[in-house]
Amino acid sequence: MTRRQPETVRELIAACYANLASADSALSGGRGKYITVDYMIAARLYKGLVTETMSMRSLYHDERLKMTMPQACYYCGSQRNLAVDHLIPRLRGGPEEADNLIWACRACNSSKSGRDMLEWVQAKGSFPSILLLRRYLKIVSRHCSQIGCMDVLLGDVSDIDLPFDVMRIPIVFPPLGELRLWVYPES
Repeated sequence: MTRRQPETVRELIAACYANLASADSALSGGRGKYITVDYMIAARLYKGLVTETMSMRSLYHDERLKMTMPQACYYCGSQRNLAVDHLIPRLRGGPEEADNLIWACRACNSSKSGRDMLEWVQAKGSFPSILLLRRYLKIVSRHCSQIGCMDVLLGDVSDIDLPFDVMRIPIVFPPLGELRLWVYPES
């Protein structure tokens, strides 16, 4: 939904988060297509995040959802053979914090292995649920803020040792009909 190509890490994260908010608005509203208000949400949020007059919602909301949603794999919805998975793997320097932990069935956890969530879903040719990508993006944003790389040009980001590949952050989303707000448990 954003119109210009991001140049910095901050702009890339803002573009993805703004598009997430727009998709969330449309999906939560039960709409099959974006309407003017969805575009307005994306534009206003993007500008606010880039100028730092707005911020992402805290991880508290995501943590509350994690505790109230049915216990199921965040990737496929299976409720069998669940294990804890790190969205951003510890082997790569991902945080050892509760907000980096999610439920994953053994099949998904094994398939993902030590890969970053975005690397894994992109290798499978899929797109994460809106709520999962939102959680991931908040963790990435917090990490980039803590190490002071938000204003690094995307062309220079390979010079920074990060536990994830910033360049995998999507700003182009699949059509609204292909997006999922959440992966619901198997029936």
